Amino acid sequence: MFFFGIEHEVAFVNQEGEFADFSCTKFADFEQIIARLPTYPSDYPQLRVGDAGVKSKRWYIEGFERFANSGEAIDCVPKGIEIRTTIHSDIQGAINELSASFQLLREVAADFGFSPVLISFNPHKQTYVPQPPLNDYEISYLQGYPDEQTANIYMVSYGPDLNISADNLSTERLIDIGRKLTYYSPYIVPFSYSSPFYNGCLWSGLSVRTFIRTGKRSAALVFLKKAEELIASIPSLTKVARIPAEIGRIEFKAFDSCDDFSLYAALLALLKGLVLDETLTERATVPDAALHQLSAKQGFSNPDIFIKATHVLQAAELALVNDPDVHYLTVLKQILKHGQTKSHQLIEVYQRLGSIAATLKQTYRD
Repeated sequence: MFFFGIEHEVAFVNQEGEFADFSCTKFADFEQIIARLPTYPSDYPQLRVGDAGVKSKRWYIEGFERFANSGEAIDCVPKGIEIRTTIHSDIQGAINELSASFQLLREVAADFGFSPVLISFNPHKQTYVPQPPLNDYEISYLQGYPDEQTANIYMVSYGPDLNISADNLSTERLIDIGRKLTYYSPYIVPFSYSSPFYNGCLWSGLSVRTFIRTGKRSAALVFLKKAEELIASIPSLTKVARIPAEIGRIEFKAFDSCDDFSLYAALLALLKGLVLDETLTERATVPDAALHQLSAKQGFSNPDIFIKATHVLQAAELALVNDPDVHYLTVLKQILKHGQTKSHQLIEVYQRLGSIAATLKQTYRD
């Protein structure tokens, strides 16, 4: 049996039409939204609350936590609000919960002047620099967590974690699946591309997020039970599960964000097919940064990316041939056939309207 979950980062514009990032938004601005959203006691222990207690609901403020030299948490610099679903035994259940949570977030955020917009990389800020600079405690803390040292990237990038797990997978099998997804990542991430803006301008490719992020941060992350099971890599491929519900979870982290949640259903089905597939033989422990950059620039218009993506999609479809989830792959076949991603749509709207702000307002439309 398979299990599925989704973590979806939401970016916002404020009532002045500004992109609501760390330059103009405080923790309290988003906290008032979170305070109005409900708590579901039955969600736990499926969802991790964390040491700082910020993740106490299905919605929480995504950002960079700041600490005093004493180690006390004193602030969280926000970049947006993350929605996470509980664990579901079917793909549609996860999609339905995400859709309901997003709609509730949208309604409450509107009361405070915030509107969700789809983007996978901050369209105006190239990087994040902590202010004030990191103190001695923070520097020491971050040295113990290599992935946390790339806050300059994750504070300007937005994307989903698509979570999948299955019964009775050994540690060796889990790591093998993680290495498989890492290798084939540059061929499947174009299905989701939605970040064609950079530094206030139209970028020369389809996914700034992929170009900058992947290679420095993980494409896939596998949660294991014990520290002795981990394998060494930077960025990390494996991580010790923080709660029992995480043990055996495989997170695919390299997709761009989607405002059509049915695409997440298709991508989860693709991941399921790749878990079941036994024909694709290539593996990688760390993402190929150069290949991801080529993919980010050209997407499916690159012949090699197109051919390999076709091969991967066919392998997943064959693995799911007797599974009802195979129908979710239809949308991916259409994207591949026409070579048109969400970024192509955003570029077309931008060229027509001449404004990033106006373009972003066309996203998340009912």
